[in-house]
Amino acid sequence: MLRSTGDRVVIVGGGIAGALLAKTLQNHADVVLIDPKEYFEIPWANLRATVDPAAVERTVIPHSDYLTHAKVVTAFAVGVDDSVVLTSIGRAVAYDFLVIATGRTCNRPQKQSERLEMFQRDKERIDAAASVLIIGGGPIGVELAAEIVMKSPEKRVTVVHGAPRLLKVMGARASAKALEWLRSKNVTVLLDQTVDLASAAPDTREFTTSAGETVEADCHFVCTGRPVASRWLSGTILGEHVDEEGHLRVDDHLRVGGLRNVFAVGDITDVPEAKQGHLAQRQAMVVSRNLRLLVKQGATREEKLHRYKPSPRTSMTVTLGHRDALAELPFMTLIGHIPGAVKPRDHFITRTRRMMGIRSKPYGTMPHVM
Repeated sequence: MLRSTGDRVVIVGGGIAGALLAKTLQNHADVVLIDPKEYFEIPWANLRATVDPAAVERTVIPHSDYLTHAKVVTAFAVGVDDSVVLTSIGRAVAYDFLVIATGRTCNRPQKQSERLEMFQRDKERIDAAASVLIIGGGPIGVELAAEIVMKSPEKRVTVVHGAPRLLKVMGARASAKALEWLRSKNVTVLLDQTVDLASAAPDTREFTTSAGETVEADCHFVCTGRPVASRWLSGTILGEHVDEEGHLRVDDHLRVGGLRNVFAVGDITDVPEAKQGHLAQRQAMVVSRNLRLLVKQGATREEKLHRYKPSPRTSMTVTLGHRDALAELPFMTLIGHIPGAVKPRDHFITRTRRMMGIRSKPYGTMPHVM
């Protein structure tokens, strides 16, 4: 067992929130990061990386590149009690403070090289395809469709979405503008329809929607929402703090169930705000400050701890290829080159790498897949 040291902070989950928290705490506590992957990804840049080789290596970053004074246990967390986290490799990790940052379920390989190969295979699938089916019309599906048609306008792209409008996380005006933009690029959009992949052959190029329409596509991508990764907490001391949607209930300090030494950040929390990467980072910074107080000063008084104020949904941007974007602002909704010019060309990759203390590779550097 990896024994605690009195100031041991165990972070379960190495996504954008867990990784930043580990980075900011590693010089202030004995930090252990438990993650099934040897790397973290910049999630809002994944779609660009799927079609642009220059972005790939800069978005998939080994934990060892930024964690110089922390331990990493490469495994899934499978259980937890009041002092120990149990892992899938049979290793028990004791903690003094615990942070749950497991986000949403995803199927990613353990090694960075394998993840880079996945990006390369997806790019090759898109390059070789004359037609592409995208299942899901949320931000991910819309952005992927835009990336493909802006890079290769000759490809036939179809988006099938199981709701009456695209982008339900945005307002109706933004949804209408996104639909108009996609159709102006010759993207076929089928609303209020779904595709049952379970009944389709693995190598099929013909898909039938719930409305009986047939879509022919050389390859397909599933861009529907993923469940919160909290099932592993069932039957543990934290199970009673999981709500019906799988989120952990947290207080204003982002502590789980009011427990003094257990926190949660990111998509797994029940904080009433949009589940976006930059907000998960904000949560991580609040917990980082609170843990430094608890570790260094032994703060016990509530007024000393920092509170997290949920962010009202005043604006949101969906990227539409290299040049365009859809921006929903408090008093207007814009689409086209103007909002596209506001968002950095590299999807904030350089800024995120700088935040993690990683020397940035110049944009345009080609990746090397081993």
